[in-house]
Amino acid sequence: MTSSPIFRTASAADASAIASLVESAYRGDASRAGWTTEADFLHGRRTDVTEIEALLAGADGRFVLLERGEQLLASCYIERQGPVCYFGMFSVHPPAQGTGIGRLVIDEVERIARDEWASERVEMTVIDIRAELIAWYERRGYRRTGKTKPFPYGDERFGLPQRDDLRFEYLVKDVKA
Repeated sequence: MTSSPIFRTASAADASAIASLVESAYRGDASRAGWTTEADFLHGRRTDVTEIEALLAGADGRFVLLERGEQLLASCYIERQGPVCYFGMFSVHPPAQGTGIGRLVIDEVERIARDEWASERVEMTVIDIRAELIAWYERRGYRRTGKTKPFPYGDERFGLPQRDDLRFEYLVKDVKA
């Protein structure tokens, strides 16, 4: 019998596992097993243990983990920013992508934002050439704002761009009860 997935808040001891999951979901050949890969237009790293540890140490944010048994299926970082819950670094284990895990995580993030933090909306940024990913978020009630911010070219902490037209677009969803 397969156990049900369980949510929990990450601790510092989870930093390495989170960094590995994020890397596998976005970069390199392992990411190609899923549909969220950025490997075709970004090389290099997506994150590292030091960045994850710094985020875990912050007062207003947390990593939400979804596990089944000992397996880390998904993680995301959320941060309270006044009336907004910022949602980022969303990663699902590539072989588990397309199985409904992502929907479970989004539902949990929205629950935390609304019920625990009294946030009015959830906000995220997505690289705007990711049409399939943006459409997936739109099917879950997120809307494009038209507000963008430039991709941090030259900052290797965000990867090594393979094209010169990358930028982030803000997506939002109202969650106020």
